[in-house]
Formats: sequence, structure tokens, C-alpha cells
Amino acid sequence: MHEVGDPRERPEFDSEKYASSLAKLDSIFRDISDSVNEVSKWRCPYKNVEDRCTAKFGCRNQDVNVQADELFLCLGSDDLDYRAAWEN
Repeated sequence: MHEVGDPRERPEFDSEKYASSLAKLDSIFRDISDSVNEVSKWRCPYKNVEDRCTAKFGCRNQDVNVQADELFLCLGSDDLDYRAAWEN
């Protein structure tokens, strides 16, 4: 069983280990960001993994013929570059 020590006693801070952990996290999030940027070139950001529309507004690509408790189907083409819609 792990004993809980005095909360005023702090373990020695290892700045090299901390820097290494930050570098690993940076690498992970950089890879995620790169993937998101690539996918955003061809996939609508409101289209979920099940090809359902999560937008809270109307879109001409929505198939509204679904059950009342379901998200609309997204009929949008994944061949389009959607970035121009939100870039200035």
C-alpha cells in the first residue's frame, strides 16, 4: 500500500524529465494537428465519422429524411476543399 507523505514535502523537480515530457507531448499534438490540417482540405468539419451532419445550421448537403432523434445525413462530397468557407 502506498503511504501518503506530508503534502508540504515535494519531490525534487527534474527539469530534464519535464522538458522531455513536454517535447513528447509537443510531438504528439503536432502530429495530430498535421493530420487535422490535411483532412480539413477535403472533409467538411461538421461531418462526423458516421457521415452525419453536426452543424447547427442548414446546409444544402443535409439529407433531412431521418428519424426525429437522428442527425441529418451529410451528402457532401469529400472531393471539395472546404477551407475557403472559413478562411479570410
